[in-house]
Amino acid sequence: MSLLDRPLVHRNRKVTGFRPVKALRHFGKLVQDKEDTAQVFHIIEALKGKKSLRQMEAFLGTDEAQHLMQRDEDLVSSLDNHQRWADCAPNSLARKYIEFMEREGLSAAGLVEESHRFKPKSERFEDLYEWYIERLRDTHDLFHVLTGYGRDPLGEVCLLGFSYEQNHSPGVIFIAYMGARQIKKESGLSGPVAAALAEGRRLGREAKKLAHQDLLSMLPDDIGEVRERLNVGRPDAYRNCLRIFETLPDREGDWKPTSQQAA
Repeated sequence: MSLLDRPLVHRNRKVTGFRPVKALRHFGKLVQDKEDTAQVFHIIEALKGKKSLRQMEAFLGTDEAQHLMQRDEDLVSSLDNHQRWADCAPNSLARKYIEFMEREGLSAAGLVEESHRFKPKSERFEDLYEWYIERLRDTHDLFHVLTGYGRDPLGEVCLLGFSYEQNHSPGVIFIAYMGARQIKKESGLSGPVAAALAEGRRLGREAKKLAHQDLLSMLPDDIGEVRERLNVGRPDAYRNCLRIFETLPDREGDWKPTSQQAA
């Protein structure tokens, strides 16, 4: 079914309420295994409520959304088709994205698979709400590349702070602050971690809504020009915190990023 033929919300969809106890339970599992990405989706779903519906409706009223729906291009397959972008310039958004994904061993399809672990097919519907939620998910790694936040624990926390200010998902900011709390506990460092997260939120407020942009059309462009166009600022407090981490003695936990994570 084409996007233009989809209903706003499928008649069988159930939008659940605010469930903080469930979110805390899944956060505990995420702390035990930070690679268990499915727990992130559980937390966001538990705290989502009906706010995301209102955000989706507001977005669909924009010219940007109408353009994206009319083109109806598969974002995941386009992002994973690295050969399509092979001729782009070395400093293009496309090449930086490909370098990031290959370095980290990631794929857009892999993130989709993780999300489906938490949400079976019977709970996914062909409506515009599903398309909107999937777009927020599928642009996550492009957010990493555009913002400069790595996949280290602090980088993920700061990116969540950035993303919250973009899309105002209670689950996202819950994970961000709980994650920052865990990093402070493990590293023994409080102020710089808090400053990095606050900066992430500020940068998210100042930038244009990235998931609402036609990012595929920007992939061939110079990444610096794209950042300027979208008003994406530099994560200086985050980088400063990483430098401080390097001077600290090793402690229990995985708060200190590897050189690859912070690259």
